[in-house]
Amino acid sequence: MVNRRGVSACGSSNEHGAPAVDVLVVGAGPTGLLLAGDLARSGVDVTVLERRDRESNLSRAFGVHARTMEHLDARGLADELLRIGTPVRAWQPFGRISMDFSGLRTRFPFILITPQWQVERLLLCRAEEAGATIRRGARATDVRQDPDGVDVDVSHPDGTTATLRARYVVGADGASSTVRRSLGMPFPGKSVVSSVMLADVRLEREPAQLLNYASNDQGFTFFASFGDGWYRVLGWDRQRQLPDDAPLSLAEVRDITKRTIGDDLGMHDSRWLSRYHSDERQVPHYRQGRVFLAGDAAHVHSPAGGMGMNTGMQDAANLGWKLAAVLHGWAGDALLDSYHAERHPVGRMVLRVSHALLTAVTARSPVVRAARRSVPAIAQLRVGKARAARGISGIGIAYRSPRGSHPLTGRRVPDLRLAGEPARLYEALRQGTFVLVGRDVADIAAPWAGRVVTAAPASGLHSTLLVRPDGYAAWAAEDPDPDEVRRALTRWRDRG
Repeated sequence: MVNRRGVSACGSSNEHGAPAVDVLVVGAGPTGLLLAGDLARSGVDVTVLERRDRESNLSRAFGVHARTMEHLDARGLADELLRIGTPVRAWQPFGRISMDFSGLRTRFPFILITPQWQVERLLLCRAEEAGATIRRGARATDVRQDPDGVDVDVSHPDGTTATLRARYVVGADGASSTVRRSLGMPFPGKSVVSSVMLADVRLEREPAQLLNYASNDQGFTFFASFGDGWYRVLGWDRQRQLPDDAPLSLAEVRDITKRTIGDDLGMHDSRWLSRYHSDERQVPHYRQGRVFLAGDAAHVHSPAGGMGMNTGMQDAANLGWKLAAVLHGWAGDALLDSYHAERHPVGRMVLRVSHALLTAVTARSPVVRAARRSVPAIAQLRVGKARAARGISGIGIAYRSPRGSHPLTGRRVPDLRLAGEPARLYEALRQGTFVLVGRDVADIAAPWAGRVVTAAPASGLHSTLLVRPDGYAAWAAEDPDPDEVRRALTRWRDRG
C-alpha cells in the first residue's frame, strides 16, 4: 500500500531490501538543506525528512559569518542573501570590545544579519530545483543500519507510517536528534546557562547599534535588528532562573532590558516569546557506519559568537562532496572518515570559544569579572583582534594536512581572480567539482573531465592548486611538472 505521500505505508516493507534512495537527510534546517542541495546538484538521489509540516518565519539564528557567505557564494546564493540582509562590520560582544571583521581578506568582511528562515528559504529553493525530495510532516521515529543500508521509520500527522531505506543517512535533526538517540550515540556535556529569554519584538526607539549588547551584575541583554522593523532580543536575569516551560511575558523581557541597558526602547508587539537553556555538548564520533551527524545533532553550545548555524552549514559543505564522490565511485569509503577527522576539531573549537565568551558574560567570580574588564585593552592589540575575527568568522579554519605537504594544503583558498570566465574561483566552484588552478593545466586534467574543472589565475599566483569543492586546498605545489599534477589528480581519484 502506498500513502498519499507516495511512500510505502507498511512499516517493514523496505527492511533489508535494496536502498530506495542514496542519501536520506533527517532535518530541513540550514544544515540539512545545504547538504541536500549539494548532493542533488551532484546527481545523488536525496530525500529530506522534516517533521514541521510548513515553513516558519521564527528562528533563533540571525547572523551569517564570512566563511558561510563564501560557501553560499560558491552556490550562487550569497548575492541574494546580501540583498535582503544587513552587513555589520564590527560588533561589541562585551559593550567595550570591538570585534572587527572589516579587515578579513574576503568578499564578505562582516557578519550579515538576516533571520535563519531567509537562509532556509534560499537553500530550500536550490535543493528542490536540483531535484531533492522534501517530505514535510515526516517525523523519523527510529533508525537501524546493517552493512548494506539504513532503515528509517517515519510517521506522519495523519497516522500513516513508513520505513524508508537509504545507502546513507545524515542526522541534521537538531540537539534532540532522533537519529543520534536511535543509534545510542552518546552526547556528553552539560548545561551552561538556563532561563535565557528570547523575544521578537518591535521597538519605538532604535538601539544605538544594529547589534547591541549590555551586561552587568543583573544579567545581560542582546538586541539584533532583522532589518524589517522586527528585533531579536536575548535576555538573561541572574536573579530569576525558571524552567524552559515557564511562561514568559513581554513585561519580564522589558524589565531585564531596563536593568541592563537602562531603557526598554519602547518594546511592544511581540510575535515570539520563549525561554530556553543552552548546553555544551559534542558527540564523540560524527560517523557511525552508514550514518553521519551534522549541525546541532553533533554539537551544541551557547549562542555567544553566533557560530551555531554557521558551523552546521560548514559541516554540510564538508560532507556533501565526500558522500557524492563515494556514491559515484570516485573515492573509497575511507574518504568519509575524513569528515569526522576534519570537522570534529572545529566543533570542539567552537564549543571552547563560545564557552569563553559566555563565561565572560555570566561569571560571578570577581577574578573573571576583572579579566572581562581587562579584555578591551587586550582586544585592541591588532594581532589578537585579527585572530579572533578569523576564528569566529570561520575564515581562519584549516584542516590538518599530511606531513611534508605544501603549506597551503588543507587551508581555505581565497576567492582568486581568474583569467577568462568565470572570473572568480568561487564562481568556478559553483559546478560542485574540484577546480585545478594553474597555468597550462587544461590538457593535463582532461582525463578527469566532469570531476575537475581547470582555470588559469589572472595574476600573482605562482602555485598550482587543486581546490576541493568546499573551497579548501587538496594539493598545492610550486611550478610542478605535468607528471606531478597527474599524480596529484590520481591520488584524489583513488583516495580511500
